[in-house]
Amino acid sequence: MNEKQMYALIAEELNIREHQVTNTIELLDNENTVPFIARYRKEMTGSLDEEVIRNIEERIRYLRNLQERKETVLKSIEEQGKLTEELAEKINAATMLQEVEDLYLPYKPKRRTRATIAREKGLEPLAELIMKQETLSGIIDEIAGQFVDADKGVNTAAEALAGARDIVAEVVSEDANIRQVIREKTFEKGLLISAAKDPANIGEYQVYKEFSEPVKSIPEYRVLAINRGEREEFLKVEIQAPEAEMISEIESRYVKNPKCIFTDDLKAALADSYGRLIAPAMEREIRNTLTEKADEHAIGVFVRNLRALLLTPPLRNKNILGIDPGFRTGSKVAVIDPTGKYLEGITIYPHAPQNQWEDAKKTVKALIVKYNVDIVAIGNGTASRETEKMTAELIGELDRQVMYTIVNEAGASVYSASPVAKKEFPELDASMRGNISIARRLMDPLSELVKIDPKSIGVGLYQHDVNQTRLAEALDHVVESAVNLVGVDLNTASASLLRYVSGVNSRVAENIIKYREENGRFTSRDDLKNVKGVGDNVFTQAAGFLRIPESDVYFDRTAVHPESYPATQKLLEELALSVDSIKAEGHLLRAKIKTTKKSLNELAQVCGCGKETLADIIDCLEKPNRDPRDEMPKPILRSDVLSMEDLSEGMVLKGTVRNVVDFGAFVDIGVKQDGLVHLSRMAKKFVKNPLDIVSVGDIVEVKVVSIDKERGRIALSMVLD
Repeated sequence: MNEKQMYALIAEELNIREHQVTNTIELLDNENTVPFIARYRKEMTGSLDEEVIRNIEERIRYLRNLQERKETVLKSIEEQGKLTEELAEKINAATMLQEVEDLYLPYKPKRRTRATIAREKGLEPLAELIMKQETLSGIIDEIAGQFVDADKGVNTAAEALAGARDIVAEVVSEDANIRQVIREKTFEKGLLISAAKDPANIGEYQVYKEFSEPVKSIPEYRVLAINRGEREEFLKVEIQAPEAEMISEIESRYVKNPKCIFTDDLKAALADSYGRLIAPAMEREIRNTLTEKADEHAIGVFVRNLRALLLTPPLRNKNILGIDPGFRTGSKVAVIDPTGKYLEGITIYPHAPQNQWEDAKKTVKALIVKYNVDIVAIGNGTASRETEKMTAELIGELDRQVMYTIVNEAGASVYSASPVAKKEFPELDASMRGNISIARRLMDPLSELVKIDPKSIGVGLYQHDVNQTRLAEALDHVVESAVNLVGVDLNTASASLLRYVSGVNSRVAENIIKYREENGRFTSRDDLKNVKGVGDNVFTQAAGFLRIPESDVYFDRTAVHPESYPATQKLLEELALSVDSIKAEGHLLRAKIKTTKKSLNELAQVCGCGKETLADIIDCLEKPNRDPRDEMPKPILRSDVLSMEDLSEGMVLKGTVRNVVDFGAFVDIGVKQDGLVHLSRMAKKFVKNPLDIVSVGDIVEVKVVSIDKERGRIALSMVLD
């Protein structure tokens, strides 16, 4: 398959035009990043979004690897002198790696097998007799006796027949058509079965101690749970398929002449081929396929949840007090100003065993008054709800309005001990850094969360069980996407944030920080060219995503790319507008465009750019400070606390979606335990995927369905009537 054929195949699979695929791959091959292509090369791609571009990137990588494998396989078979024109055509026509491997299997160098040993004993001609099915008369033992050779280790006719059957079994097991048929039938009719290794010691896998479910319909999260149980040695797992039906299928393709005297030997070899060789191979393949599919599904859930969390709206211009709750070691408190600067911190001990409730309240109250705190951010870990109760109590004693909210603290401890945290707060103990992170997560979630390994943020399901390389790659992509969607202030961004900017790696990010420290603030995007490691390509990739809000060059404050500055200036001239006028009133643009009575295409020709680029320029000038996060749901701020005792069935509350999993969503309604909205209660219609209905951070109205105080479980419904 040549490159052009690959492009055509991808275009067909993704239902887009071939030139879109061709141009996108050309851009990717020239080391353009996905965010850059999606944002600033719309004319070339036909305005493809990031998801489609990523799909093209993954598919062309797969097809190129497939082509390399085909060439390796063809060369290997040719060197053996066994490559036929028909086989070469089949290999070249394959569109999946599995097809190529099936076709290569008979020619693949392998360790010594029972069939190999039988061939060494000279039994291949006897195997061919069995398979040809042309021998209609004679005595089997006499024919097989001709192959008895004590020197080669064949002492009896029975041993000769057994060796010949081994050869037949291997030949059949390497038949690509047979493997494909059995693979499909096993997937269609097989059962994934798990059982307890020790019924008295089943751990948390009680539900899987005597479990079976059809392979074709088992949900991905169950596959991951069963895999984990097997890995932890609580479960034994197998795929069970209808053996008689499978053997019958193989016989229908191989037994052509039942009158042949070797028919019983042939059938015995076919049954052995299935039971000893084909079935175990299919089990391995199908379990690998199920695991890969489950991994991709779980990673997809994690990615969508993480993206929603990263794009949580920042709370600007607020003094925030962050609390990292704890029992024995106390609760760590920190105050930050609206820029995220650390002002003061202390440890309080309101809970057991110290129980210094009133002293803790007094301390926090003093900090709130001293720094004019607007909001208290409480981590959602150990002692969170107890700390919430204390906070609500002291807020009720204040003479001005202060609110609080619960913040997802996952990964805060990872950040606390990280090199990034040590560099930011070298004078502070690790235990005192997590509370600063909690406060900053409320101030600007994206800027703070990029400092943490995405796997530690904990908004998925079974994130530690999936392919870690694939997970890390997918999470890096989503962080990169979120950072570039929002844009970055070149003068305030941390190295952790800068390294996710299109075209910028960790080394260049550190160089940007170093340049800032040595030369002061960037005054224009052009200054970026003076940073070590920023060549023409890095500048082109990064510049549009880096903003300088105080720059004298107004366009530097916007998402307009420097390469489009001439077109932007030409547009303003055509509309008889000045930069100062649109600074004050960006909405003038569209009004002026209407008066020209020119179409966007005509204006684009005048400005010397594409229509899509011109449309983006107009959007950027109309809303230069637009932050896409502002369109997302804001965190729920509270001043009072609920307990499970305050709840009653039928009560309707507002809550924040904390996590979305395959079977529903966990919603924080302000009590100690998050409630579960099962997917069956998410809408009046059938819901297949909860992520089609909600995302992490969404504010939803829910009804309390049931309360289990003993187990600390709350069932909720988003269907209110």
